[in-house]
Amino acid sequence: MITHLFRLLRVSNWVKNIFVFVPLIFAEQLFVKTNFVITLMAAFAFSITSSIVYIINDVADSEKDKLHPIKKYRPVASGVIKPKFAIILAVLLFFFLIPILAQFRYGFSFILVSYFLLNLLYTFFLKEIVIVDIICIASGFMLRVLGGALVINVYISSWLILTTLFLSLFLAIMKRKSEIALLTNESNTRVVLKDYTLDFINQISSISAAGVIICYALYTVSERTIIIFGTENLVFTTIFFIFGVFRYMYIVYTQQRGENTIEIIIKDAPMIINGLLYGVSIIYFVYF
Repeated sequence: MITHLFRLLRVSNWVKNIFVFVPLIFAEQLFVKTNFVITLMAAFAFSITSSIVYIINDVADSEKDKLHPIKKYRPVASGVIKPKFAIILAVLLFFFLIPILAQFRYGFSFILVSYFLLNLLYTFFLKEIVIVDIICIASGFMLRVLGGALVINVYISSWLILTTLFLSLFLAIMKRKSEIALLTNESNTRVVLKDYTLDFINQISSISAAGVIICYALYTVSERTIIIFGTENLVFTTIFFIFGVFRYMYIVYTQQRGENTIEIIIKDAPMIINGLLYGVSIIYFVYF
């Protein structure tokens, strides 16, 4: 039962909330205990909120999920967990979240509420509108970064915000590409897929990949970045960033595995090694 609850809450997807830590890391606050703890709490708040959204989504889409080759194994769609129980759990999580929000500034609470409402609209309406659907997914990642900046009251570079935007767009587009390649009856599973074609997806995936690489590269060499960190060496981390983007595209294009971002990152050895090297290089150049 515990395993099914973890799958219902999408605990594995909590890793996505690492985006909340981006402002902390690049504001040189990673080793400041109070800021680290409050950021960790903010990431946890995003995790609980996302789990509530996942539950609502699974209940709302249970009938469609039964027709999906992968989603049919989700707890609600498979019948392992009853919809009524899932909704009760979502309500309990909501009340659990309220005292946690009391620990934060109003700005962060506003961001978190906006994140919840955006995902609620996405679940019931926006995910059926072509292009708007991927913009909504990207906006969720943007709100995580903005929330991370607000919770420790730091300024975040415009180039870093743009990098996050293009990266999240890239991941959303890759998800759609793998869905189109995987499904044989997409009209009954995800309505918006009928409005996408592989040619269109391939073009916008290339644009988003180029955008994220260019924005990150410009962030590393911007005058403000060099002044703040006191070094021009951050530019050398770009090679790991480029490899990560290209490797992700390779996996999606050759294995159609873009539906689950976390699975790609934690199960692909080159991605793991590259991620570790990138993380170490960022810590070294930013802090030492």
